[in-house]
Amino acid sequence: MTRVLFTTDMHGSEGVWKKFLNASLMLKVDVAICGGDLTGKMVVPIVEKGNKRYTAYFMGKTHLIDSNELDNMFKDIRGIGYYPYLIEEDRYKKIVENPLEIDKIFQEVMNLTLKNWLDMIRQKLPNEIRVVVCPGNDDRFDVDKVIQEHKDVINGEGKVIDIDDEHQMVSCGWVNPSPWKTAREETEDKLESRLEQYISKLDDVNTAIFNFHAPPFQSKLDEAALLDENLNPIIHGGSVVMQPVGSKAVRKMIEKYQPFLGLHGHIHESAGSIKIGKTFCVNPGSEYAEGILKAFLIEFKGNEIIRLQRVEG
Repeated sequence: MTRVLFTTDMHGSEGVWKKFLNASLMLKVDVAICGGDLTGKMVVPIVEKGNKRYTAYFMGKTHLIDSNELDNMFKDIRGIGYYPYLIEEDRYKKIVENPLEIDKIFQEVMNLTLKNWLDMIRQKLPNEIRVVVCPGNDDRFDVDKVIQEHKDVINGEGKVIDIDDEHQMVSCGWVNPSPWKTAREETEDKLESRLEQYISKLDDVNTAIFNFHAPPFQSKLDEAALLDENLNPIIHGGSVVMQPVGSKAVRKMIEKYQPFLGLHGHIHESAGSIKIGKTFCVNPGSEYAEGILKAFLIEFKGNEIIRLQRVEG
């Protein structure tokens, strides 16, 4: 029997990453899989004011702290997926109006934080537990190099990975177009071509696992808020109007090839599981900003699912 823990959409939340590793150890899995969107979206400057005093604008308010509170501030910022950055006041004033310099700092902090995350793997997990990650649509392209060069993790993008003697997994972090215009988006036609190319590398699609970040279209794993022209949710009768936003290309690949298992994410609010033909498809959802790990523990023997259990905490 093979045991897998699958999660996705951490968006820089260090607390969720640690819980993912801890849960993988506790549940004694064979493979721990993080399906996409590893990195955060924002740097929070912690400005040194002198006399061991610091200020940071965080969660809608300005915090004035001393050096004894610095560690807790770093932890709080990392906990919701942002990157704390300690900076002297004079330098802060010079770069605050320079978008290029700010972006350079973000890139450096993001890559260093991800490397630190990957360094935790063997601190927490024995060698026999393999860890696979696949950058998602929100992850910049230079994170691929950070993952690729780290000895303790496998970058799944486009690769065929042997999960056990019978099952291979192929991964794709690219998604269909969204209103957010993120790094790894492409038209459904291009996404379909990419997926066909990846799938062609498999020995046997019937026993395969498709780790595709985009959920299949109209699967109930892809329900998101309908947005107006200002990207605000549309509310009707006191409720948010929902619509399917998953990928038609992913749906087509699942229906065409009927793999054993589909692992998906991307749409945080659509956690669940569904069967499309012979294929079990799951989306753990995400509550990364609250520091909550949402995952699926999946046990299987041959092409029989022994356990499909949500893990949250």
